[in-house]
Amino acid sequence: MHEFPIIIFAALLTFIFGLFSRLSERSPITAPMVFVAVGVIVSPFGFDALKAGINAPLVRIIAEVTLVLVLFVDASTINLPQLIRERGIPFRLLFIGLPLTMLLGVLLAELIFDQMNIWLIALMAFILSPTDAALGQAVVTSPMVPENIKQAINVESGLNDGIALPPILVCIAGLSATAAERAGAQYWLVFTMKQFLFGPLLGGLVGWAGGALVDRASRAGWMNSTFQRLTAGSLAVLAFALAEMFHGNGFIAAFFGGLMLGTHTHVVRERIQEFGEAEGQQLQLFVFLLLGLILVPKMAGYWDGRAWLYAILSLTVIRMLPVAISLIGTKLTWPSVVFIGWFGPRGIASILYLLLVFINLGLVGYEQMMAIIVLTILLSIFLHGITAVPLSRVYAERAARNT
Repeated sequence: MHEFPIIIFAALLTFIFGLFSRLSERSPITAPMVFVAVGVIVSPFGFDALKAGINAPLVRIIAEVTLVLVLFVDASTINLPQLIRERGIPFRLLFIGLPLTMLLGVLLAELIFDQMNIWLIALMAFILSPTDAALGQAVVTSPMVPENIKQAINVESGLNDGIALPPILVCIAGLSATAAERAGAQYWLVFTMKQFLFGPLLGGLVGWAGGALVDRASRAGWMNSTFQRLTAGSLAVLAFALAEMFHGNGFIAAFFGGLMLGTHTHVVRERIQEFGEAEGQQLQLFVFLLLGLILVPKMAGYWDGRAWLYAILSLTVIRMLPVAISLIGTKLTWPSVVFIGWFGPRGIASILYLLLVFINLGLVGYEQMMAIIVLTILLSIFLHGITAVPLSRVYAERAARNT
């Protein structure tokens, strides 16, 4: 019963913001900004469900369900064979830019936080590597921004959360294991088999078989559009549950379920993605509200000068330099490279991975790392949200002059 007030409050906030959602699309004010800000403002008044903070069962349930749906839907929007075949801008961002971002994040964190455990440093850098295009929604929906740039930002955001997950899980395993276990080959062999073999195989099987059945039923006229849309949540949960049943990783399974989705009918795939994105959006906004209500107040006390320095570097140098390197040889103009580099916001994936760390490791001993991640996400929500509309306009004007 204690969870009801916060759910009612989130529903009311969603309804009120929805009334003005079209207006927000033309302004610098985004939904994540509003939900986080309102969360911070009302946090001193508290809800009974928040007395336990991030220990509350509600937080764990929302985090896990949202992560499963986000990973499945994001992956389902990607045409993997085309991505590999064309090896264009998104391919370079994912397979050159992302690893370089992780590496540079680790190196700079090692210099700034010389007393921090290397596992924690790597975990922090990896959690802050995925991007969230939704935080700069005006960019990916703007008619002023060229299609190839919007597609690159969208595709990168759709896949990099799933690609970043395995190294994050490795760090969690390294931190939760004893020194003797970490030194043994058997521990890592069993871990790899469970996490990175069973999860992808079982998740991919669910996505491929489930999508193929939806295709067949739709072509035969057995399945209506409503249940086509409901397929997204069903297959995501089934992929997660099947992998967990066989001690695989359910989150990796959800990602591969979306990646291998066996639906080839364009209209059906669109319906699945639309429903998943709508439901995912509602859950994501709830997570942003929890960020403002719980995480920001709890972590603000740990924000020292080094935390601010790393957060700013994470949004600029650590992101933009690897992007620039990965795009060498693409013949993109430097404004395009800078534009893509800047619009790599840290958002929902980083929050959910942070909550995943808490669920597996707890809070004690990890406060500094978690505080830096929260600060980086908070800065990103507002900086990328505020700059999305004006920078899209400036970029379009410059591109028009060059043309």
